[in-house]
Amino acid sequence: MTGIHWLLCCLTICNVVGLGISTFKFASYYTDHMVLQHGAGGAIVWGTSSHIGDTVQLFLNGHKVFDDVVTFNESGVMTWIAKVAVTNDNYGPYTLSAKSSEGTITLHDVMFGDVWVCSDQSNMEFTMYGLTNASAELAEASNYSDIRLFQAKHSLASVALHDFNLTATSQWSVPNQGNLVGFSAVCWLFGKQLSSQFKYPIGLIESNWGGTKIEWWSSTSALSKCSHQVKRVIHNSDLWNAMMNPLTRNTIYGVIWYQGEANLATSDLYSCQFPAMINDWRQRFSSASLHTTSAEFPFGFVQLAPNAPETIAKGFPALRWAQTAGYGKVPNPKMPNTFMSVALDLPDFKSPYGSIHPRYKHDVASRLVLSALGVAYHQSGLDYEGPYPSDYHLSSHTLNIEYDQGRTPIRVDALSSNFEVCCAARICDKNFDNWKAATIEAYDISSVTLNTTQCDQMTVSAVRYAWQESPCAFKQCAVYGRETDLPGPPFFHSFL
Repeated sequence: MTGIHWLLCCLTICNVVGLGISTFKFASYYTDHMVLQHGAGGAIVWGTSSHIGDTVQLFLNGHKVFDDVVTFNESGVMTWIAKVAVTNDNYGPYTLSAKSSEGTITLHDVMFGDVWVCSDQSNMEFTMYGLTNASAELAEASNYSDIRLFQAKHSLASVALHDFNLTATSQWSVPNQGNLVGFSAVCWLFGKQLSSQFKYPIGLIESNWGGTKIEWWSSTSALSKCSHQVKRVIHNSDLWNAMMNPLTRNTIYGVIWYQGEANLATSDLYSCQFPAMINDWRQRFSSASLHTTSAEFPFGFVQLAPNAPETIAKGFPALRWAQTAGYGKVPNPKMPNTFMSVALDLPDFKSPYGSIHPRYKHDVASRLVLSALGVAYHQSGLDYEGPYPSDYHLSSHTLNIEYDQGRTPIRVDALSSNFEVCCAARICDKNFDNWKAATIEAYDISSVTLNTTQCDQMTVSAVRYAWQESPCAFKQCAVYGRETDLPGPPFFHSFL
């Protein structure tokens, strides 16, 4: 710590002690009704104090579980940090108290379960009020009292904050019609289905902001990992600093993310930025929480839904591909322990909130939960992904595409014109080139055969699927899992 920082801290101590004002308290994240992460790894509880070197004891239902000494943190703030672990099936409610020479502070109705962060732009911010069946959902909110809600309000900061600004959060709450109506629909529906699946508490942390770019949610370190970065603008990292970094010390289970529309113009860069941001979040959450948050925590995301009904083969398709770092599916080598909800078949062109904000969040959340059960919760024998090509057989006039080594049956709509082939004696650009529609000539339980005669004497150099902003009518794309009804994600494959 520099001499100036030390002097400022000393002046702060003198002023606080002289005035008799105690700063012994929990950090702003910790309030009544909260959920702490369940499990043997423990959950972090921290706060501030005005007495350097003071001992802070943490009690759970009156039993001491941890103690710590007040020290200066990296921001020069006097803090204490403790850990509490609940491993049995008694998920709460608990009373959590911290005691020091300055007194005792207490939280009531504390639960233990899984804590998920729900982040990014307007489709994650889209509230319960906008759902097609909002009234029914809100009416049964009180039936899910083991789900707890926390919202980080819109806030900017040019440097990383160790805690939220006092006005930048709402306290943890038990869901009811009043507080749920303005909460993230995807976040709530995701948590509700997890709660129904596991029968234990779920903590949902909403931290998002409509119209925001991935750069604004990425630390400067994450941004430096990708070449050709644009020069810093006022918002780069500012949302990470104010709305995410304050969460990193707290223990979480995982993150879900719904973003990409704001980065349509730079999809190639996004394919680097997205995995770089995920890796950076994992490292920072784990390090700041004394590794009580896994350094490989699960990260789920929603692949972009349709927008305009026009046939547009750029922007959205390229960004969907970039969301998988160019692999077409997740998990993959660049994006381990990630899961995805494919939403390209869920258009809502008549949405009163604009076609870019479809109201069908139930399907989005259901697909996200299914993939989370497979990836984040390691449920075996679960078919949680839509069909994806495993082999290609090109002949003079046809192209046969095999799916998933034939292990999972597919359902095919032969009338859907979602396949295209590129006719050129060179490598084709996935977004711009001589692409022609390829009709489905035949199909069976594990493969689709395309007619490629439209290329005539030219080489069939590549194939792509559902490469449009809005590739099909509601749940009417060409290929689905027969047993799961999960849509096959878009793909691009070059034969050269």
